[in-house]
Amino acid sequence: MFTTNPFDALSALSITPEMMQMYIILMAVLVAGGTILDMMHKKSAKYFFLDSAKNAKAAKRTVSTGEKAGIAVATIASEVITSSEFCNTKRRISHLLTMYGFITFVATSALMIFGSDAIATETLAQFWHIGAIMLCLGGYWFWFFIRVDVNSEGVKWYQLRRADIFIVSLFTTATFALIWSYLQSKGMNGTVADMGLTTLFFGLFILSNTTLFASVLWSKFAHMFFKPAAAFQKRVAHADGGALGLPSDFDLASAEVQAKFPDIPQYMGKNPENMGPGIRREAPNHY
Repeated sequence: MFTTNPFDALSALSITPEMMQMYIILMAVLVAGGTILDMMHKKSAKYFFLDSAKNAKAAKRTVSTGEKAGIAVATIASEVITSSEFCNTKRRISHLLTMYGFITFVATSALMIFGSDAIATETLAQFWHIGAIMLCLGGYWFWFFIRVDVNSEGVKWYQLRRADIFIVSLFTTATFALIWSYLQSKGMNGTVADMGLTTLFFGLFILSNTTLFASVLWSKFAHMFFKPAAAFQKRVAHADGGALGLPSDFDLASAEVQAKFPDIPQYMGKNPENMGPGIRREAPNHY
C-alpha cells in the first residue's frame, strides 16, 4: 500500500494520464479563480495596499533593503514554517500537521500524475500516504477537540456551517484517499480485490477533492496568501517606527506621560501599579 502509486490503477477505469493531468490543471484554475474572487468580494487586497500606504506615511525612518530581506526571512521562519502566531500549543501542532500534510499530499499527487524522473515512484507513494495521514491527524484533532465553537461554546461537532466546508473537505479527501489506496492493496498479483468498492471510494475522493478546491471562495484558502504578507507588513511597520498607528508603551509613572494624560494621576494616582500582562495572564483556550 505505502509503496504503490494509487493513480496507476485508474487505467482500469479508462482514465488516462492526460485526463488526470487536465483535472490537476482544472483544480489549479479553480484555486486561482476562487482566490481572486475572494479578494474582489472582501476587498482584502485593496485594504492591504491602502493600509500599507498609510503605514508608509506614518514611518519615522526608512527600512533598508537588507533589513527588509532579514524581516522577510524572519517572517517566513516564524509565521510560515513554524506558525508561531498560535499561542495554543495544541492548535499550533494541529495546524502544522495539516499544513505540511496538505503540501506533501498535493505535491506528491502532482508529481505522480505528471511523472517525475528525479524521484522514485515508491518514494513519492510513501510521502503521498504520509501526507494523507498527517492531514487526517491534524484535521480530525482540530475538528473534534480544538475548534473554538466546539471547545469553548458547546456547539456539537456534527453541526456544519458553510465556513466548515474547507476543513471537512480537507480531511475527508485524505480519508477517502487512504481507504481507496488500501482497497487497491487488498488484491492479489497487482489486481484490485473489489473493483466496485474501490471505485466508490475513488469517486468519494474526487468529490471531496473537487469540493475542497471549488469552494475556495467560501474558505480560508485565500487567507494563506495574505497571512505571510500581513505579518511581513506588521514587522516592517514596527521596524520603521510607524507601529501601525498604535501608541507606544507608556510608563504611567512618568511625569511627561502624566502631563500628556492628566486623567492618569487623577484616577490611578501619581504612582500607578503595574496591571500585569492582561489577556496573557491566562493560558489561551481559543484559536
